[in-house]
Amino acid sequence: MPSPATSDPYLDHAFAALGDPVRRALVTRLARGEATVGELAEPFDLTPQAISHHVGVLRRCGLVEQRRDGTRRPCRLRVDQLTLLGTWIDDQRRTWNDRLDALDAHLGGRTDPR
Repeated sequence: MPSPATSDPYLDHAFAALGDPVRRALVTRLARGEATVGELAEPFDLTPQAISHHVGVLRRCGLVEQRRDGTRRPCRLRVDQLTLLGTWIDDQRRTWNDRLDALDAHLGGRTDPR
């Protein structure tokens, strides 16, 4: 159970959404530029309705937004929100690197576990 200090609803929802390989593929595709649900569905063996569901999950967690352009509803990646995830990951990496460096120093810089 996460402590209140480590619980962030945005991070929780975004990482949960990215736990699905289809949604990760959609984020990867949208990193190249806007696309409609129909365009996003093309490489998948999924219906546009299924892709629309995945886009909805990404929209609700703030990673994707849609706008009206006449009859089209292009989706685009919210890079600012994706950057927040990257910042959190970088912070975790720094923390663990610092901890491992401290452990290495404590062990006297030994690399042989014997």
